Formats: sequence, C-alpha cells, structure tokens
Amino acid sequence: FLVKLAYANITLTTKCLIEWQLHTMVRPGEAAGTKWSEIRIEDALWVIPALRMKKNKAHSVPLTKHCLFLLSVMRPISGHLEYVFPADRNPKRHASSQAANVAIKRMGYKNKLVAHGLRSLASTTLNEQGFRPDIIEVALAHGDLDKVRESYSHAEFLTQRREMMDWWSSHIEALISKKERADGINEI
Repeated sequence: FLVKLAYANITLTTKCLIEWQLHTMVRPGEAAGTKWSEIRIEDALWVIPALRMKKNKAHSVPLTKHCLFLLSVMRPISGHLEYVFPADRNPKRHASSQAANVAIKRMGYKNKLVAHGLRSLASTTLNEQGFRPDIIEVALAHGDLDKVRESYSHAEFLTQRREMMDWWSSHIEALISKKERADGINEI
C-alpha cells in the first residue's frame, strides 16, 4: 500500500495527508482539519482542541521524525495558510475528510481499505508487538470502557506514547524500504 501510495497519481497534499493519518493514528476528519496553529514543532507535539475531537476532549499527539518531515514537505505548500492540508479548490478550507478514501479507492483498494482502517491497522500491529493496550487506546483517543476509571484518570502517557509512536513510524518506514528492496531485486 505505501509503495503504491508513493507512486500514485494523486496530489502531494493527499499523499501527505494519508501518511499523516497513518503515522499519527488519528481519525480522517482530525487529520484533514490539522491547523498549523495546533502544531508545536519545538515540542514535537500536535495538540488537537476538544472542539475537533469525537469525545470533546483535547488530544495531544507526539510527532515522530517522519511526522515532522511531512510538515516540512507541506510548509512550502500551506505554511502561509490556516490548514496544513488545504483543499484543492479552495485553499482557505481544509481537505475533505473523504479525500483519503477517494485516493485509496483510486489506488485500487476499493472494498479492501478505508482511511479509518489505518487506525485499526495501527492498533492491531501495536497490540501484536506487546505495547500496553491502555497506551494504544489513549493514542487512538478512545474512552475507557470503565467509566469510573475514565472519570478519574486523565493520564496522557506522553512519554510512553512517544516511544510507541516512534516505533510505529520506524516500522512503517522499514516496511517501505523492505518492499522497495524486494521489488528492486525482482526487477533485476
């Protein structure tokens, strides 16, 4: 999927949006609506305000090296605008929350993958790798099934999540390199 994404005939903004969503594990609408004002480069942190979150609770996302790279790619395109991922037709608005789904379908993944499924992929992989389920759930901005614990615990686990997110981004990048190497060997 990621190798296909790299060579897909879609806009650079949409490619970066899909990668951003994959690396940050956020919902499609949260990714599409990313504002430059929410990004704290010096802290490598993205703070999504409560108004934009499903649970109406602010959510902090530790940014990996690859996330910071994606922002550096987008800065010349949208750094002077409000949104990191501007809409094609009206750059004063953000990309559609469906932009990633449309691109994924065009890439040949219709009925196989949707943008929201990238979160499931992250959760499954991180759980299989032995990361703490409560840390994964906080990263996904899910509520706690135990409503009493949820009302008392406001832990963000930023240190643990940063470690997990760094592993996740490195894992994604390693998969791309491995696939490209394998394809290169097969072409020789």
